[in-house]
Amino acid sequence: MKVLLLTVAGLSTRFSKSLEYECLKCIYYRNAIEESLLYQMLSRHSYFSKIIIVGGYKYKELEDFILVNFKDISEKIILVENKFYAEYGSGYSLYLGLKAIEDIHFDELVFAEGDLFVDEKGFKEVCRYDGNVLTYNHDPILADKSVAFYFDMHGTVHYIYDTAHGTFEIPEPFSAIYNSGQVWKFSEPECLKKVIKTFKPEDFEGTNLVLINAYFASARYHHTGMIGFDKWINCNTVDDFNRIGGTI
Repeated sequence: MKVLLLTVAGLSTRFSKSLEYECLKCIYYRNAIEESLLYQMLSRHSYFSKIIIVGGYKYKELEDFILVNFKDISEKIILVENKFYAEYGSGYSLYLGLKAIEDIHFDELVFAEGDLFVDEKGFKEVCRYDGNVLTYNHDPILADKSVAFYFDMHGTVHYIYDTAHGTFEIPEPFSAIYNSGQVWKFSEPECLKKVIKTFKPEDFEGTNLVLINAYFASARYHHTGMIGFDKWINCNTVDDFNRIGGTI
């Protein structure tokens, strides 16, 4: 079984500020719902048997949007509410999504953050790759915008992100550095479950990168692929969202 996990629980602070009203950005559109980030991601449902969506901020609006617009795939969707979306970081949403499928047998899981536009070609490659996947994009690596990852001298991957959007710090020699595409594929479910068991509840209250780092440090690296997105937009503001119109 192939599973897609989307996290869309965040406050959308910068997006709402750019619109000048409060908005859940994954369901925002200008003219038609097909423009929304959530619709574009769920249009790829044929790759998956189950789709886990973790919401929080404006949860009722998210629930209604899915109920009205995705009746044809409702049997695939598991909607999870993160009631601590304002207190905890993205790691807690990832934890809740994984917890929702802890009793479901699956062979691989694709995890994507819900504020992204990614091109179909790259996403298809992620889904079809036989093994774990790290993704990257071709944007400049900027501390005020990017989630980055680097490989140390032993070939181990490390994700870095500055929540203050100030500077990156890499405390060791490294062989390569990339701008993260913020989509991952976990193809070793038993490894993922073992990693989760080593965590304390408070370990999930920060960013999702803590769990991601731990998983890829334990996974078999010769089964890990690197896939780049030719078109990739992280929709922090409505100006970012408007750029999608020229890329579809």
